[in-house]
Amino acid sequence: MTRDHQTLALVLFSVFIAVTLGITTWVSRKRHGSAEEFYAGGRLFSPLENGFAIAGDYMSAASFLGISGLIALYGYDGMLYSVGFLVAWLVVLLLVAELVRNCGRFTLADVVAARMAERPVRIAAGTSSVAVSVLYLVAQMVGAGSLVALLLGGSSEAARSWTVIGVGALMVIYVSLGGMRATTWIQIVKAVLLMAGTIALTVLVLLRFHGDVNSLLATAAERSGHGRGFLAPGLRYGGDWTSRLDFISLGLALVLGTAGLPHILSRFYTVPTARAARRSVVWSIGLIGSFYLMTIVLGFGAAALIGSDAVRASNASGNTAVPLLALDLGGGAGSTGGTVLFAVVAAVAFATILAVVAGITLASSASVAHDLYASLRRRHAKQYSEVTVARVAAAGIGAAAIGLGLLARDLNVAFLVGLAFAVAASANLPVLLYSLFWRKFTTRGAVWSVYGGLLPAVLLVVVSPVVSGSPESLFPGVDFHLFPLQNPGAVSIPLGFLAGWLGTVTSTEPPDEARHAETEVRALTGAGAV
Repeated sequence: MTRDHQTLALVLFSVFIAVTLGITTWVSRKRHGSAEEFYAGGRLFSPLENGFAIAGDYMSAASFLGISGLIALYGYDGMLYSVGFLVAWLVVLLLVAELVRNCGRFTLADVVAARMAERPVRIAAGTSSVAVSVLYLVAQMVGAGSLVALLLGGSSEAARSWTVIGVGALMVIYVSLGGMRATTWIQIVKAVLLMAGTIALTVLVLLRFHGDVNSLLATAAERSGHGRGFLAPGLRYGGDWTSRLDFISLGLALVLGTAGLPHILSRFYTVPTARAARRSVVWSIGLIGSFYLMTIVLGFGAAALIGSDAVRASNASGNTAVPLLALDLGGGAGSTGGTVLFAVVAAVAFATILAVVAGITLASSASVAHDLYASLRRRHAKQYSEVTVARVAAAGIGAAAIGLGLLARDLNVAFLVGLAFAVAASANLPVLLYSLFWRKFTTRGAVWSVYGGLLPAVLLVVVSPVVSGSPESLFPGVDFHLFPLQNPGAVSIPLGFLAGWLGTVTSTEPPDEARHAETEVRALTGAGAV
């Protein structure tokens, strides 16, 4: 990249960081230090504001950089991510949005603990939430590193490492000082910028092909090096039975995982009522749906205009396809239009990463303070001490995410998010659905459900080709992989549901019918909701 690209993009980065730090500082002066203010922003956001914030939370670097890159490299098979992320919102809307808002206060564990023994359930759900959040954070860190490496010439390992560290430091500042209110406004600003940038690129791609989608797809197939096979299933998944099972596993993880993501569930508590929570999801569906349709155009546009080989040469995982596409659409390297468009897209992508990591860090630090700390020290945990612990936890989680982000810097960000979704669908979704809908569910069932999904999911990832046994692994020089699939969802999700059922039917504790009835009325009507 030319010095003009670097300078302009860095200026835009700096402007966004300055604006968001200004928002955080302004909000930090108004906060009162209560748990409700820190975790839920005082529950003062409107459905429209929260809808934009949910969309901002969901449309991550994995979506903007990773999905488009996978489509540019693998064509039809890359679209699975776009379809999976979009369909997942129907599960959220129909099954959990309103019920979660009615039953909980700040976290996933609140919903489950409403009718169970609090301490073991909170410890299990809190542990699971932190594990999912850290995996998700790693994906954002990798995206940030890829973006800045491209900006500085594509080969600067030191720049990638310092970028990961810088993003981690900023997210700790956002969360520690501003809490949910600052994080929400950062998400809203980011969602507006991301939608504007994505719409502009999509329009330019379609104009380049005079609105002829058939011509776009034909050119993409021709320049991909795979011919018509680029537009058919099987390029990445479907070559053998193992890859077909991987395809099913990934699809299950994407569709079911969203409803178990802690940072998405926590957004339902920032509105005053359950009806407002449902309306928030309706707003977000419109934004998210249009965004994922546009990522398909951008992915095939990158294949058609840049070429799959050029995308792969820039970044083996395809994470830089969209910035390269912006450079070409603006007039190419060295042109003023290309410089401006590239810099704007890079800045929007960087803003996306910063906003998403702030939301995830807040959700995970809330789980540490509200669930783990408050359960272990219930007699001494007051609201102000919970908030203090949450701020400290944000720093610790940030440090863990930085370390793992440096380790996983060569993996595709959409693929990394697929792993986070698999853990969420395996550990969080079964216990959530059982708690809301199964009258006989018990405390043992809840604890077994969480650990019965979490431990197999994490273990299967460790012994999968993701970690060892292939040139693209985290440790390519060794081979201790035993599990053939890259995504564990097909095995770990059923195990989570099975463990919850086994724990319940073998439990000596009788189910609390009265508390279930109370929870059911509260979930369906909102009576007694916080």
